[in-house]
Amino acid sequence: MNYKETLNLPKTAFPMKADLPVLEPSILKRWEVLDLYGRLREVRADRQAWILHDGPPYANGHIHIGHALNKILKDIVVKSKSMFGYDTAFVPGWDCHGLPIEHQVDKDLGSRKAEVSLVEKRQLCREYAARFIDIQREEFRRLGVLGNWSDPYLTMDYKYEATIVRELGRLFGAGVVYKGKKPVHWCASCRTALAEAEVEYGDHASPSIYVKFPLDPGAAERLPVLQGARSFVVIWTTTPWTLPANLAIAVHPDASYAIVETSGEFFIIAKDRLQETLAAAGVTESRVVEEMPGRALEGLMARHPWIDRGSKVVLADYVTMDQGTGCVHTAPGHGVEDYETGMKNGLDIYNPVDAAGRFVADLPLVGGLSVWAANSTIVAELQRRGLLLSEAKLSHSYPHCWRCKKPTIFRATEQWFVSMDAAVLPDEGGGQTGLRAKALAEIKQVQWIPSWGEERISNMVAYRSDWCISRQRVWGVPIVAFYCTHCGHILADQRLAEHVATMIERGGADIWYTAAAADLLPPGTACPNCERADFEKERDILDVWFDSGVSHAAVLEVRPDQRWPADMYLEGSDQHRGWFHSSLLTAVGTRGRAPYRAVLTHGFVVDGAGKKMSKSLGNVVAPQEVIERYGAEILRLWVAAEDYRDDIRISEEILKRLAEGYRRIRNTCRYLLGNLSDFQPAHDALPLNELDEIDRFILHRLGRLTERIRRAYETCEFHLLYHSLHNFCAVDLSAFYLDVLKDRVYTSAPRSRARRAAQTSMYQILDALVRLMAPVLSFTADEVWQAMPKQGGEMESVHLAEFPPIRSSLLDEALEAHWEDLLSVRDDVLKALEAARKAKLIGTSLEARVDLLVEPTLLPVLTQYEADLPTLFIVSAVSVGSLAETEAAGKRVEVRVGRAEGQKCARCWTYSESVGRSIPYPDVCGRCAGVLEEIGYGDRV
Repeated sequence: MNYKETLNLPKTAFPMKADLPVLEPSILKRWEVLDLYGRLREVRADRQAWILHDGPPYANGHIHIGHALNKILKDIVVKSKSMFGYDTAFVPGWDCHGLPIEHQVDKDLGSRKAEVSLVEKRQLCREYAARFIDIQREEFRRLGVLGNWSDPYLTMDYKYEATIVRELGRLFGAGVVYKGKKPVHWCASCRTALAEAEVEYGDHASPSIYVKFPLDPGAAERLPVLQGARSFVVIWTTTPWTLPANLAIAVHPDASYAIVETSGEFFIIAKDRLQETLAAAGVTESRVVEEMPGRALEGLMARHPWIDRGSKVVLADYVTMDQGTGCVHTAPGHGVEDYETGMKNGLDIYNPVDAAGRFVADLPLVGGLSVWAANSTIVAELQRRGLLLSEAKLSHSYPHCWRCKKPTIFRATEQWFVSMDAAVLPDEGGGQTGLRAKALAEIKQVQWIPSWGEERISNMVAYRSDWCISRQRVWGVPIVAFYCTHCGHILADQRLAEHVATMIERGGADIWYTAAAADLLPPGTACPNCERADFEKERDILDVWFDSGVSHAAVLEVRPDQRWPADMYLEGSDQHRGWFHSSLLTAVGTRGRAPYRAVLTHGFVVDGAGKKMSKSLGNVVAPQEVIERYGAEILRLWVAAEDYRDDIRISEEILKRLAEGYRRIRNTCRYLLGNLSDFQPAHDALPLNELDEIDRFILHRLGRLTERIRRAYETCEFHLLYHSLHNFCAVDLSAFYLDVLKDRVYTSAPRSRARRAAQTSMYQILDALVRLMAPVLSFTADEVWQAMPKQGGEMESVHLAEFPPIRSSLLDEALEAHWEDLLSVRDDVLKALEAARKAKLIGTSLEARVDLLVEPTLLPVLTQYEADLPTLFIVSAVSVGSLAETEAAGKRVEVRVGRAEGQKCARCWTYSESVGRSIPYPDVCGRCAGVLEEIGYGDRV
């Protein structure tokens, strides 16, 4: 007889091979037809809100693997919070202004760039941004990210632009914005000032030179030992091009300085730097003729090496003794500390370099040269004059423009700044404080994930300079300020900003460039200084970090489905000095609070060897290529599997390994679905107390898994949830429970209690697994959800459901202890069976009988479960006995494997002496004969 048709073999239309690149678009289409995001808002409408505010990527180019990591990570967080029951409206956004887009438009225009008007260029920038918003939107949606894609926030929307101006006005009103001339990072290639967040540091080779500044003859009156001698102050610099702007030499007031004589010349050098300096100059013989503290040198006058002007010795606490000579060349127009020293000592903030990085034409020696070309000219002139003590090349970390990647310069220009220290903001004591102090206090109120983020941003805020918010570009939001054409007085306040913002809200920021100043000002506006009424508009635009930094005001406070502050900001670790930073300053400066309750930071994507991705290295992994080959689901699994707190590695090997892990999870779901094809939960499910012990044990394990995974979502430790889920599927289910269960679910009568008990536990497992994995494996979870047996009242998508609750009724510690002992013995048995198989004693495990001899402490447990052990070990027979005292020393279990007695059952394949005893079914065992009788198999044959 053919008994295969009597077996309850898995039956499912759920495909084993996912073919994710083909399947996922069809699932996305179903979500679109369902309006899944809209339905989710309806379902969660009465729930507590939880808001992750999206940091806007630039609307230029296709998304890269870093974008994919970031958006998937956000999606996992948002979906998990939704499945905890929160209302998690997610509004994606784009940063639309700024240099990246303007730079690309200039490149596309080529020679036509000079012919295009300012307004036309702005329109081209807007069109360029809009095109890539549409491209990136579809690429993000393809990753399975749910959000309000039909109505994202865009920094170039008129209302958003108006909010930017209003927030600038609020900062005007707070008194923290000023215009001043001071050194800022300047990109000569892009011809604009840069904020700290727009500067990247990379290796750069610079000339390292020691220079002799001749002392005025009058120095001998203070230092008689120099009378009639050729005397110099020695400085060290790696930026020779800044020497034309030298106005002073700084020394530390408390450091010890030496006058050293060598070859008839006298040098002033810090005592702690004396040996290194003389060694660099190749000096072998010298003598110290006098020592004095740095403060004794204050006011001495040196002469510029080739320009007819003095260089005053001043005091500065920042002078260090770890490099150089302890005498610091000071150019107030080319450095922050130099600027501060210049202001303190009444020096001119002198900058002879133009916007293109060239010296002004009338400057001696280097007029008309670029700063980089001037280096060699300056070094040669110093050599010619006998003032170059030493020259070498130094490779060091140097600031570069984030966009064009070229080295930047410090250059003093008229710029708009947000003051970090002006005491104008109210503090808790009723007094006033600065933005820096208030921001540092707010940082402590935020949860930083990982915790080191707090120290990182605190240090950045504590030591940063004033924020330069002006840019000399076209594509952006104008700084709303007016200049009196008669006396130069500046009009810039909150009232004016609000007036212009109202017009921008109606027609966009282009109105600043199409309307005359008089048409932008309130009627009757006159200069409060000279009472004239003729004004010019400010030409600078705002830093794009200001644009995105006020998104908390433009999105969180404005949209009805959002709220201020956000529960979380989530971006890469570079945003401690970028978006996290600018958002903090704009919010604290206008509202006195941080705009976020928590900040989660992830690392950067690197290749499998830990190297930074680079087109030149050929190690770039494009998300589009991964999706075409593996599907977005594998990218999502990669994001969850890696520990985002460090740099995240990706490679072909890693993706292949994750694809294997995915297949194990998918095949586990497929197997469960196949064995539930005839199961109706509402009618067939059994109560917990009617399940077999092994079923209750696996449900106990499921309960613990649910606890672990819920906790992993709550603490944002997603790599733990992936490994827990994978381990449960591969070890607890595939290698144990489902393997052991096959005999019962395949051979029992279809409606028997034993089979329904197994199906009840499998249904509960599948229902929990599909919910727990939904935030990560979003496509697969929803695919399984559609194929699952229904008990009535289910949501249309798993993403509308919630996580399984932690059910204390499933947890049974005593039961777990018993089964841990049984599983330990099972491991020993499986090893013995494998050895017997290799020795050709048996073929399959069902050909075996196992005799167990165990230590006395294990004997009660194994004896209690002796009838279940053949099923547990997947053998035909098991006997249990006790190890003799002499055998038990140091041994828990002895496993003896032999061939099973009896004949092989044609139906269940076990070996039993009962085979042949049934007259109607002579080739099956007694158990199978009973099942065949129960289902009336003989009547159908």
